[in-house]
Amino acid sequence: MQRVGNKIVHRFDRRNEVFEVREMSSGRVLVVNLARRKCDCGHFQVERLPCRHVIACCANQRLDWQVYVSNVYKISQICKIYKIEFVPVGDTATWTDYQGPTMIANPALRRTLKGHPKSTRYLNEMDSRKMRGPQVCRLCGRQGHSHSRCPQRAGPSGVGGSGGS
Repeated sequence: MQRVGNKIVHRFDRRNEVFEVREMSSGRVLVVNLARRKCDCGHFQVERLPCRHVIACCANQRLDWQVYVSNVYKISQICKIYKIEFVPVGDTATWTDYQGPTMIANPALRRTLKGHPKSTRYLNEMDSRKMRGPQVCRLCGRQGHSHSRCPQRAGPSGVGGSGGS
């Protein structure tokens, strides 16, 4: 109700229950149709609860906004759900053996838990090693290895380097 403050009912057709609501902060004009339970903001249709635009229309015309709350949110409906008798499960050791069909999981649909996700990108001719040319090390400039496998990476006194004591 507090957020309705900056909404003004600009025009209305009370007989058809159609209203134009202007938001003062943004200047946006939205159409509210109470008969069809629709508002241009979309919240009224999706949530099936009156949005701030519907409440502004109800306040302007002195209508009860609670009429536009869907039955699924009413206490009487919630009580009907819990009216159904719940059967206790009991101890699993006392259950009889299952005689129905056995379900087998499809391993292709299983998600990978570790590592990078598998690439779904389609490869093209640019992904070919021939198209890109030979592998060249960024560290020493020689072909045949990458900078992570470069023999000079260990330093001059390391394995594959020149010099030493």
